[in-house]
Amino acid sequence: MKLILLKNCLYVYKSHKEGGIKNCDILIRGDRIEEIEREIVVERMPEDTLKVINCDDYVVVPGFVNTHHHFYQTLTRNLPKVQNAKLFDWLVYLYEIWKKIDAEAVYYSTLLAAGELLKTGCTCTTDHHYLYPKGFAGDLMGIQFEAASDLGIRFAPTRGSMSKSKKDGGLPPDTVVQDEKVILKDSRRVIEKYHDATEHSMSRVILAPCSPFSVSPGLIKETAELARVFGVKLHTHLAETADEDDYCIGTLGMRPLDFMEKYDFIGNDVFFAHGIHFNDDELRRLADTGTSVAHCPSSNMRLGSGIARVKEMLEMEIKVGLGVDGSASNDTSDMLGEIRNALLLQRVRYGADAVTARDVFKLATENGAGILGFNKIGKIEKGYQADLALFNVNKLEYAGSLSDPLAALIFAGYNHGTEYTIVNGKIVVEHGRLTGYDEDEIIKNANEISYKLTD
Repeated sequence: MKLILLKNCLYVYKSHKEGGIKNCDILIRGDRIEEIEREIVVERMPEDTLKVINCDDYVVVPGFVNTHHHFYQTLTRNLPKVQNAKLFDWLVYLYEIWKKIDAEAVYYSTLLAAGELLKTGCTCTTDHHYLYPKGFAGDLMGIQFEAASDLGIRFAPTRGSMSKSKKDGGLPPDTVVQDEKVILKDSRRVIEKYHDATEHSMSRVILAPCSPFSVSPGLIKETAELARVFGVKLHTHLAETADEDDYCIGTLGMRPLDFMEKYDFIGNDVFFAHGIHFNDDELRRLADTGTSVAHCPSSNMRLGSGIARVKEMLEMEIKVGLGVDGSASNDTSDMLGEIRNALLLQRVRYGADAVTARDVFKLATENGAGILGFNKIGKIEKGYQADLALFNVNKLEYAGSLSDPLAALIFAGYNHGTEYTIVNGKIVVEHGRLTGYDEDEIIKNANEISYKLTD
């Protein structure tokens, strides 16, 4: 069993409760953290069995957990026609491009998004893929799991869905929606094939209708029932924009959360993306039911959707995680950058003491792990999975900021890349480069596919 010794770490952030420790070692044996002490001594071993990393200049944190994304959108980011569009107009334009996505596009967009996440400290991620173009050949989620495995990221994607097209009063064209019986049948299939519920799982499946305006009430209800039969999590977009409120009130006769609650899509197995426009009563209902929120600050700013009431949610003990959201509305998969924006955006709304650096690190680690259902990641503790991000702060951009090495990662710096990222005890980023796949090949293929889609 291979060992990794992180020697003399400048600073190790263990958890929100325990805080951090300076100048200590971390011993990783196999996929677990075995020891966190000063001056760990390991008997002499062959080089291919023990790897020692000198961490004099490294801040070591638990790997970040991304709770909302749309990987396929990496291929359509920064398009001029929708750089200044609001959500609904943005969607209508992009659906006509996304309907051309094929198996190759899914594979390379997954590599691209997951690669960016790994290189910015994220070790566990979901992905909300709800778009199934007519004539798509192959097992879409299987392709994603293959790409995630190639890179070595811990992966808990959603089997997303859309069933209402324009002719039914929805936004997407007929070419990207599916029959509801097909959706439910395939949802069961992917759970049975790919979901691993064990504590140290590298693969989970979540069920996720896209939104109240893209599926029927029946599909919401039956998806929730199916998820609970198998004990998997539930996810959807909710309360993202004022337009969504108007649509739900005008078309469904109720606010978005009322609609989801009517069909039992609420509770401690549910997390909603965005949650910007929840009112006071709705926040209380989220707290009372244990429902969680995936906060996506960069996307919310990019689309002008508003500022989520995260400070108030945390005070009410609503579990909030962080998501980078789709790369056509962010337009990056920069997880450390998302943590910075989460802190700054709350301060815009609530003032300079709204949230601390350690508060937002908790959102990105412990809270995210809990939301996705992983109990042994999100902290640096003995017995936990070895999911770690190592940032080199011996750089020009961090000089003068090291009185608080953890907060320096947010308040200072301009390159959010790790020196090393470790997932499940394996080094997946080394000296800032992916180890599982040739980055130049990802770049080349992603650009070529993007040109074809947008031509």
